[in-house]
Amino acid sequence: MNLVERYKKPTPKFFKVLRNIGIALATAGGVIIAAPVSMPALIVTIATYMTVAGTVATAVSQAVVVDNNSKQKGKVISNDRSKH
Repeated sequence: MNLVERYKKPTPKFFKVLRNIGIALATAGGVIIAAPVSMPALIVTIATYMTVAGTVATAVSQAVVVDNNSKQKGKVISNDRSKH
């Protein structure tokens, strides 16, 4: 399964919620970073980490798909190659 096929398949409910939380984190962090007022360095640093964490959570959550061919209902396909 290539990346385009993976992104077109349905995402499980838990990962949809996680994706939305990631989008909110990235947006909030971006707003704080782009604020036209002067903020303490600690707040800007935290906002930067929020943006990165939100972006990563969103990308990873979107890449998880439900395997419709599996015998178990709701089985999730992962890309973990350490089990091979």
